[in-house]
Amino acid sequence: MRAFREAVEAGDLDAVEALLAEDVVFTSPVVFKPYRGKAITAAILRAVSQVFQDFRYVREIGDPDGPGHALVFTARVGDRELTGCDFLRVNEDGLIDDFMVMVRPLSGAHALAEAMGARFEQISKEAEARSA
Repeated sequence: MRAFREAVEAGDLDAVEALLAEDVVFTSPVVFKPYRGKAITAAILRAVSQVFQDFRYVREIGDPDGPGHALVFTARVGDRELTGCDFLRVNEDGLIDDFMVMVRPLSGAHALAEAMGARFEQISKEAEARSA
Protein backbone atom coordinates (compact mmCIF):
# COMPACT_ATOMS: atom_id res chain seq x y z
CA MET A 1 0.00 0.00 0.00
CA ARG A 2 1.88 2.98 -1.34
CA ALA A 3 0.13 5.72 0.71
CA PHE A 4 0.77 3.89 4.00
CA ARG A 5 4.40 3.20 3.19
CA GLU A 6 5.02 6.81 2.15
CA ALA A 7 3.35 8.15 5.31
CA VAL A 8 5.41 5.86 7.55
CA GLU A 9 8.65 6.69 5.75
CA ALA A 10 7.89 10.42 6.03
CA GLY A 11 7.08 10.07 9.74
CA ASP A 12 3.60 11.48 9.06
CA LEU A 13 1.65 9.68 11.78
CA ASP A 14 -1.49 11.75 11.16
CA ALA A 15 -1.55 10.45 7.58
CA VAL A 16 -0.98 6.91 8.85
CA GLU A 17 -3.93 7.28 11.23
CA ALA A 18 -6.12 8.62 8.41
CA LEU A 19 -5.55 5.36 6.52
CA LEU A 20 -6.94 3.22 9.36
CA ALA A 21 -10.53 2.03 9.32
CA GLU A 22 -12.53 2.78 12.49
CA ASP A 23 -12.85 -0.98 13.11
CA VAL A 24 -9.24 -1.90 12.30
CA VAL A 25 -7.87 -4.96 14.08
CA PHE A 26 -4.20 -4.71 15.08
CA THR A 27 -2.32 -7.90 15.88
CA SER A 28 0.93 -7.28 17.74
CA PRO A 29 3.96 -9.54 17.40
CA VAL A 30 4.34 -9.64 21.20
CA VAL A 31 0.79 -9.70 22.61
CA PHE A 32 -1.62 -12.63 22.27
CA LYS A 33 -4.91 -10.73 22.02
CA PRO A 34 -5.52 -8.39 19.05
CA TYR A 35 -6.36 -4.74 19.63
CA ARG A 36 -9.57 -3.44 18.06
CA GLY A 37 -10.18 0.09 16.87
CA LYS A 38 -8.53 3.05 15.24
CA ALA A 39 -7.68 4.93 18.46
CA ILE A 40 -5.67 2.13 20.11
CA THR A 41 -4.00 1.15 16.83
CA ALA A 42 -2.93 4.75 16.14
CA ALA A 43 -1.60 5.08 19.70
CA ILE A 44 0.41 1.87 19.33
CA LEU A 45 1.85 3.02 16.00
CA ARG A 46 2.85 6.39 17.51
CA ALA A 47 4.64 4.61 20.36
CA VAL A 48 6.40 2.12 18.10
CA SER A 49 7.64 5.00 15.95
CA GLN A 50 9.52 6.18 19.07
CA VAL A 51 10.80 2.69 19.92
CA PHE A 52 12.10 1.69 16.48
CA GLN A 53 15.42 3.17 15.44
CA ASP A 54 16.82 3.05 11.91
CA PHE A 55 13.44 1.84 10.63
CA ARG A 56 13.15 1.28 6.90
CA TYR A 57 11.05 -0.75 4.53
CA VAL A 58 13.15 -3.04 2.36
CA ARG A 59 10.54 -4.89 0.31
CA GLU A 60 6.90 -4.73 -0.69
CA ILE A 61 4.98 -7.89 -1.55
CA GLY A 62 1.54 -8.17 -3.13
CA ASP A 63 -0.64 -6.82 -5.88
CA PRO A 64 -0.64 -2.99 -5.61
CA ASP A 65 -4.34 -2.97 -6.55
CA GLY A 66 -5.35 -5.92 -4.35
CA PRO A 67 -6.56 -5.91 -0.75
CA GLY A 68 -3.53 -7.67 0.78
CA HIS A 69 -0.09 -6.14 1.23
CA ALA A 70 3.11 -7.15 3.00
CA LEU A 71 5.81 -4.60 3.82
CA VAL A 72 9.10 -6.07 5.02
CA PHE A 73 11.15 -3.82 7.28
CA THR A 74 14.34 -3.65 9.29
CA ALA A 75 14.79 -1.73 12.51
CA ARG A 76 16.66 -1.63 15.77
CA VAL A 77 15.39 -1.58 19.35
CA GLY A 78 18.31 -0.56 21.54
CA ASP A 79 21.16 -2.85 20.53
CA ARG A 80 18.86 -5.48 18.99
CA GLU A 81 18.48 -5.63 15.21
CA LEU A 82 15.23 -7.03 13.91
CA THR A 83 13.44 -7.81 10.71
CA GLY A 84 9.70 -7.65 10.49
CA CYS A 85 6.72 -7.53 8.24
CA ASP A 86 3.56 -5.43 8.29
CA PHE A 87 0.69 -7.44 6.82
CA LEU A 88 -2.08 -5.07 5.78
CA ARG A 89 -5.54 -5.68 4.39
CA VAL A 90 -7.64 -2.84 3.03
CA ASN A 91 -11.42 -2.73 2.93
CA GLU A 92 -13.64 -1.62 0.04
CA ASP A 93 -13.07 2.02 1.07
CA GLY A 94 -9.30 1.61 0.74
CA LEU A 95 -8.75 1.84 4.51
CA ILE A 96 -6.68 -0.63 6.53
CA ASP A 97 -9.03 -2.94 8.43
CA ASP A 98 -6.51 -5.62 9.38
CA PHE A 99 -2.94 -4.90 10.47
CA MET A 100 -0.69 -7.70 11.68
CA VAL A 101 2.99 -7.33 12.54
CA MET A 102 5.56 -10.11 12.84
CA VAL A 103 9.18 -9.71 13.89
CA ARG A 104 12.27 -11.83 14.28
CA PRO A 105 14.60 -12.85 15.88
CA LEU A 106 13.25 -13.70 19.31
CA SER A 107 15.76 -11.38 21.00
CA GLY A 108 14.41 -8.49 18.90
CA ALA A 109 10.83 -9.42 19.78
CA HIS A 110 11.77 -9.46 23.47
CA ALA A 111 13.39 -6.02 23.20
CA LEU A 112 10.31 -4.70 21.40
CA ALA A 113 7.96 -6.19 24.03
CA GLU A 114 9.96 -4.63 26.85
CA ALA A 115 10.14 -1.19 25.23
CA MET A 116 6.45 -1.15 24.30
CA GLY A 117 5.40 -2.53 27.68
CA ALA A 118 7.13 0.42 29.34
CA ARG A 119 4.95 2.75 27.25
CA PHE A 120 1.65 0.94 27.53
CA GLU A 121 0.12 3.21 30.17
CA GLN A 122 0.82 6.20 27.88
CA ILE A 123 -0.59 4.27 24.90
CA SER A 124 -3.81 3.48 26.79
CA LYS A 125 -4.26 7.10 27.88
CA GLU A 126 -3.73 8.37 24.33
CA ALA A 127 -6.22 5.83 22.95
CA GLU A 128 -8.83 6.85 25.54
CA ALA A 129 -8.36 10.53 24.69
CA ARG A 130 -8.72 9.83 20.96
CA SER A 131 -11.85 7.75 21.54
CA ALA A 132 -13.59 10.44 23.60
